[in-house]
Amino acid sequence: MQERLLDLPPESAVSESPAWGAPLNSLRGKDRIIFVTKEDHETPSNAELVADDPNDPYEEHGLILPNGDINWNCPCLGGMASGPCGEQFKAAFSCFHYSTEDVKGSDCIDQFRAMQECMQKYPDLYPQEEEDRLEETAVSEAATTKEEEGSS
Repeated sequence: MQERLLDLPPESAVSESPAWGAPLNSLRGKDRIIFVTKEDHETPSNAELVADDPNDPYEEHGLILPNGDINWNCPCLGGMASGPCGEQFKAAFSCFHYSTEDVKGSDCIDQFRAMQECMQKYPDLYPQEEEDRLEETAVSEAATTKEEEGSS
């Protein structure tokens, strides 16, 4: 649990915040909520900072964890690791991450193909890239122009 401590009068002095009637010091999930008064902020804090625990499951990590594993909960993956093609994504990404080939990932073609085939089954969840849409638009415009030229 990560706490943010502020100077607070003894709990016996004030038991509820005047504005909300909520306890001044309460736990909400992983967070500790502490209400303070204006007077509390007038004196310097005596709170001690504690170093972050690298094993804290609530602590944010990047894509690669300190031990080298993939952090499937990283927001940078945009939820790709879950959903109907999550397992195919994990297989392809893991293969690429752990690939030792000279051309990294060249041994992962089958996994990426399986992921792509899965994603094509769910176009609403996994829309094609903008380049594909632009290409389709260009082909459509070219066909329209050709039809117009033929009718004049």
